[in-house]
Amino acid sequence: MNWEELLSNQRTPEKKTAHEPSRSAFEQDYDRIIFSHPFRRLQDKTQVHPLPEHDFVHTRLTHSLEVSSVGRTLGKRVGEIILERHPGLKSSFSIHDFGAIVAAASLAHDIGNPPFGHSGEDAISGFFKEGSGEQYQSLVNELQWADLTTFEGNAQGFRLFNKERYQGMKLTYATLAAFSKYPRQSIIKSKDPNRRSQKKYGFFQSEKETFKSIAESTGLIQFEDYSWSRHPLAFLVEAADDICYHLIDLEDGCRLGLVSYEKTVELFANILKERFSLEKLNKIDTINERIGTLRALSVGQLIDECCALFLDKENEIISGEFDISLTDAIPSAGVLNDVIKISIEKIYRSRQVMETEAAGFEVLPGLLEAFTQASVDLSQNDKASIKNQSLLRLMPPEAILDIKQNKGNSYSVLMSCIDFVSGMTDRHAISLFRKIKGISLPNS
Repeated sequence: MNWEELLSNQRTPEKKTAHEPSRSAFEQDYDRIIFSHPFRRLQDKTQVHPLPEHDFVHTRLTHSLEVSSVGRTLGKRVGEIILERHPGLKSSFSIHDFGAIVAAASLAHDIGNPPFGHSGEDAISGFFKEGSGEQYQSLVNELQWADLTTFEGNAQGFRLFNKERYQGMKLTYATLAAFSKYPRQSIIKSKDPNRRSQKKYGFFQSEKETFKSIAESTGLIQFEDYSWSRHPLAFLVEAADDICYHLIDLEDGCRLGLVSYEKTVELFANILKERFSLEKLNKIDTINERIGTLRALSVGQLIDECCALFLDKENEIISGEFDISLTDAIPSAGVLNDVIKISIEKIYRSRQVMETEAAGFEVLPGLLEAFTQASVDLSQNDKASIKNQSLLRLMPPEAILDIKQNKGNSYSVLMSCIDFVSGMTDRHAISLFRKIKGISLPNS
């Protein structure tokens, strides 16, 4: 791969445009994302702790903003050295372009996630795999069925960016490729368990030709049909996410009393090593301020380590040989594993989190059962039943238009239903589920 192609500002399906240093296409990507409907909904989507009452607990929105901030720093730090190593790039690009691409892709990294956190993905997959959605298997092909039965938020995010009408943002190829941590379709012939980029998939069958165009334009290395190497900057997007969720979930867990203050300080101290000073820490007045300070210092330490590793492995990354998470190979990797272990034990399996996950396994399949039946009814018949007509009126106009335009195409119809349900906020999903099931009335 080469950086000139990797930093493509081409937009689907437009031709490459002139680079504008005052407001680059990559900065425009950031603006398009932050003003979009799907991004705004992240303010009411679970990160870890559900529907938080405390203003310091993170939602998907605050998490995404923080990941973007870390991503920008990672991009600029790396970009500065890349430009020194490849002086021919300086006539067209600056460190700000590297920062803007990683910041935009990081800002968008969770935009396709459904309500109820990662359990929401499992709930959608389970509906088709072992729920009433099994009835649709005969209506789709093998690859399409794999999309439905292994629903992936990363692929849903890529779909949102490339849809028409209000969701479609027409981001640059560089940002879309950097966003795509898993640049393959749902089924590949030779999945390599040692390649981080092949752990999951990154695009549905409905967007596979779009991704192919992006991969070819940015010069990604192709392994087989619809499976490519990562864009190098995708490693920085992943690192920004890893840094934030490791450290900030720990910070939230401490503030909520799920992890002891002493254990939290110990873990942060192990990251900071010689930079940690108990004497200075004890001079800070409150526990929350102390934990916030340690978290900030630890973020800086992990940024330094990730940038150093990326630059050390640049040639291997560019050639497609390096394919593990940066945070799995930095000096602090062992400490981060300790953070994950205690987070699983104390935070992710706390009663409130488990209750929310359990609710998601009822709410999302319940919504999908109702709306897929109504949508397939409309798609296969001249007119839906009276009950299904009522349900269809609850769907947004663009979803109904998609269903009508794809009449007879069951895969596209089912994907439109998933767009609707996965795009809901937690509260909207719960409220609509209760109403269509007759548990509550609109004004109750």
